[in-house]
Amino acid sequence: MRPVGALSHVRVLDLSRVLAGPWATQLLGDLGAEVIKIERPGRGDDTRSYGPPWAKDEAGEDTDVSAYYLCANRNKESITVDFTRAEGQALLRELAAQSDVLVENFKVGTLARYGLDYETLAAINPRLIYCSITGFGQDGPYAERSGYDFLIQGMGGLMSITGAPDGTPTKVGVALADVMTGLYASNAILAALAWRERSGEGQHIDLGMLDVQVAALANQALNYLSSGRAPARVGNAHPNIVPYDACPTADGHMILAIGNDAQFARFCIEARTDWLGDARFGSNAARVRHRDVLVPLIHDVTRTRTTAEWIAALEAAGVPCGPINTIPQVFDDPQVRHRGMRIEMAHPSAGKVALVGSPIRMSKTPPTYRRAPPNLGSDTRDLLARLLGKERPQLDALHEQGVI
Repeated sequence: MRPVGALSHVRVLDLSRVLAGPWATQLLGDLGAEVIKIERPGRGDDTRSYGPPWAKDEAGEDTDVSAYYLCANRNKESITVDFTRAEGQALLRELAAQSDVLVENFKVGTLARYGLDYETLAAINPRLIYCSITGFGQDGPYAERSGYDFLIQGMGGLMSITGAPDGTPTKVGVALADVMTGLYASNAILAALAWRERSGEGQHIDLGMLDVQVAALANQALNYLSSGRAPARVGNAHPNIVPYDACPTADGHMILAIGNDAQFARFCIEARTDWLGDARFGSNAARVRHRDVLVPLIHDVTRTRTTAEWIAALEAAGVPCGPINTIPQVFDDPQVRHRGMRIEMAHPSAGKVALVGSPIRMSKTPPTYRRAPPNLGSDTRDLLARLLGKERPQLDALHEQGVI
């Protein structure tokens, strides 16, 4: 029997674009929710044009399907509606009346101009959970500003602690503020759904990317709040744990991630036994104080063997370590392959497309892959007929007017 998704009873109206919002709604879709993606006629989500690279068709030729769009839009239906028009606004209000969740990431006040704000839609559907994602939240001195991941990584402190000590502040190599905001959004939506089961009430979720980035500073934020000292860039090192770094080897680098004193002792037996009796290295606190002495000594030792030799020896000794994989190596890794993190789905115009699978494993209601990321507007007529009872003459008229 095909498993029923945990959220198969939930309908999501997705007015978001680019990454943070679509990341959240794709997660809800993977968990079974019906996700209706609302896009602009003729253009669609901005990420449809974020290429190259493009998905290739069965002949190996580029299509117009961007890899970026593919990363965050599976398990969705696409309908095109121009909500700057009164007729388009009416369609979205009808859909919102039949939906459980609405996700949007327009600038503060934009949707209110079209009667698609939370207050208006909640009056139509009091059970609606309305999630607004912006750069800086719905209030405050920056509320009117546009928010972009790069900007948020900088303003939120992440770049100040990323990169070499003597180098340029560096952003993370993926739009991490967007991804984390999508994860926080989906968590907030699930919490709101749980509350609605008890109260019968929907609510407005106000999620600012800057807030998310500040929250995600985690231990680094507390390092500052507890000490009054600003954390500095330490490259690949850890501010609170030593050794925890990328170490040079005879043929490259490896990760050494020692998390406690017992692991360090086992590392010493494999690397240099004289460190076992050295008071400077006897505890993590001591190693942090003497990192400038210990780390160069460790690097001198790790350079004496290849990465594979070190990993084989240290894994056998129970010392956390690993390679620094390229992206191709990641997808060729036996653990990643075993866990099915690369999937393929049939796409309406690109044949088969490779996607990254969900990391969630659930024994009763696992994620499912039902629909490849849709072509622009591919479900407009079918969905408006099915949910709103629109008949062909009405749909033809809306199309001729440019509303859909």
